[in-house]
Amino acid sequence: MFFEGDLGRGFFVVASGKVKVFKVAASGKEQILHIFGEGETFGEVSVFHGAPFPASAEALSAVQVMFFPRDAFIRLLEKNTSIALGMLAELSKKLRIFARKIEDLSLKEVPARLAGYLLYLDKEQQGGGTVVLDISKGQLASLLGTSPETLSRILTRMAAEELIAMDGRTITLLDIAKLADR
Repeated sequence: MFFEGDLGRGFFVVASGKVKVFKVAASGKEQILHIFGEGETFGEVSVFHGAPFPASAEALSAVQVMFFPRDAFIRLLEKNTSIALGMLAELSKKLRIFARKIEDLSLKEVPARLAGYLLYLDKEQQGGGTVVLDISKGQLASLLGTSPETLSRILTRMAAEELIAMDGRTITLLDIAKLADR
């Protein structure tokens, strides 16, 4: 889609599939900042700031996106304040998500981050106590700010503690209360 530093000429809406937004450290380590799915927008910084993209974006699967050019969208916003207010609300929501992510990465250990993510997925997937990972375990590790090996050890430990049961990409949350306490 774009690389960090590319001139932002507009923003995107995911029509289908998934897109990851990420940064790469000088060491080559990738940190996934967010994964966007159907109906979600990304790259809006370029619309309001007119600056280069602060991170890179790449498709995680077969994806279709819609592109909205900056100049045309600014003209639309000037004529329609309800769209502008909707964008502000969406950006405020994203700011809260990123603030929580920074807090999680800096203050919580990996098991607590994983437990929080599994509970988040459960809520997103209608709260049945069973979640299906829609990204690879390597991508999940990057999203949680850890290595795939550490993630595997923690998943194995959580299964041994009977907090979760794993079957491929399907994870059953056996003890939601204990996961929430992590």
